Amino acid sequence: MAMAGGGGNSLPSPSCGDDKKRRVCYYYDPGISTVDYGEGHVMVPHRVTMAHNLVAAYGMLGDMRRLRTAPATAAELADFHDEGYLALLQDLTPDDCGGDDGIGDMARARGIYAVEGKGGGRGVDNPVFDRLWDYCLRYSGGSLAAARALGSGTADVAINWSGGMHHACRGGARGFCYVNDIVLAIRELLAHFRRVLYVDIDVHHGDGVEAAFEASNRVMTVSFHQHGGGFFPCSGAVADVGKKGPGQYCALNVPVSVGIGDEEYHRLFEPIMARVMEVFQPEAVVLQCGADSLAGDRLGELNLTTRGHAQCVSFIRSFNLPLLLLGGGGYTINHVASCWCNETAVAIGKEIPNDIPKHGFDVFYKNQEYKLHYKLETKHLHRNRNTANSIDGIRMAAMENLSKLKLEAAASVQFEERRHRSIDVGDLYYDPREQEEEEESPTARLHRKLYFEPTGDQESPYTKHRCNVQPGESSSRKQRKLK
Repeated sequence: MAMAGGGGNSLPSPSCGDDKKRRVCYYYDPGISTVDYGEGHVMVPHRVTMAHNLVAAYGMLGDMRRLRTAPATAAELADFHDEGYLALLQDLTPDDCGGDDGIGDMARARGIYAVEGKGGGRGVDNPVFDRLWDYCLRYSGGSLAAARALGSGTADVAINWSGGMHHACRGGARGFCYVNDIVLAIRELLAHFRRVLYVDIDVHHGDGVEAAFEASNRVMTVSFHQHGGGFFPCSGAVADVGKKGPGQYCALNVPVSVGIGDEEYHRLFEPIMARVMEVFQPEAVVLQCGADSLAGDRLGELNLTTRGHAQCVSFIRSFNLPLLLLGGGGYTINHVASCWCNETAVAIGKEIPNDIPKHGFDVFYKNQEYKLHYKLETKHLHRNRNTANSIDGIRMAAMENLSKLKLEAAASVQFEERRHRSIDVGDLYYDPREQEEEEESPTARLHRKLYFEPTGDQESPYTKHRCNVQPGESSSRKQRKLK
């Protein structure tokens, strides 16, 4: 087997920047785990629960301060979104959206459609489903809480893997995104920091966030994404630098072609981001960690490994600025959970083993041989359409655009714009002494009983499958011997 991104494009396991521990806070809302976009839809919010359980299995929850679960309010969403759109989201049900009445027409005008028939979710980006409004409040509340933790100065890194919905616009849904929690979080950060940098490593262009701040010189958006061939959302060319005015050149786009691997990606990412930091001088950073840029994704066509993806997090972390980590895309859910668990470890500054611990969702990782850093055979990778010349050309074009963003322009912020919102830190975090134990999900409970709790002399099927593997021998190979 060749590592994803083969041909020598695999990076070593990322260090944790300067190896300094950070004060990390973490948001997880179990109410998101049962959200269902519909049969056949590639967006599966349950991936966040898988990531959370993997983080717990590695023993990392004790390394972070837990943010209190607090869904956003309609008023908080209205800080960016159109009130008419929010009213529609709040009242919309699957029964409303299917007909030719006024509500269905309004929903379709806002990018939301009914799912018709079994498996109908495959053809609809933004379906209406049960608990849609509740879902939007929950993931947005997590990003706002994380931003407030950074603004209060009580955390260095804040994590919400359920957030990162970068396509939603002010008045409508797009690209599986309904409410743009990233914009809401950045607006919250602007109440406490003069300049905020947004970095997007999702496979898709971060168009919704870029559009929201195109007139501002207090926010810079930098997006690394697959581009060309009609790939959604068909925006984010290197020449796209924003509209003329104070915010021009505060949008930086780094488009890449199909099949880029770790080494080439970081020939772009690290020098460009180092120069962005030097020129824009942000006071806080938001990093959207969409995992659909990983090799083997069901939608993305890049060849990044989990190590290469995490290297982006490690590099940004090394600048020692308040850092908000958000989720985003990612449609091969075991790969997504592996990615975000590993990046939680990077945020903490903790090395974790490659062997996935036994836990309630262990079976989901069978096809990656129970390894955090999965491997793909070369035949399953996308052919690399990037060349040394194309990579150099993109980097030079990005640097040229950065040269037009003068520090004086970025620094000409009217500081009186800062709103200095007060933050009640006592409401942000759980008190470890009062925090209730999370209720185990039915799926995790079933797996635990099947694999971890044999009765009497009965041998656990989990033990039979996983134990007694000789050094250097995979569990899948051992299983073949047992047959």
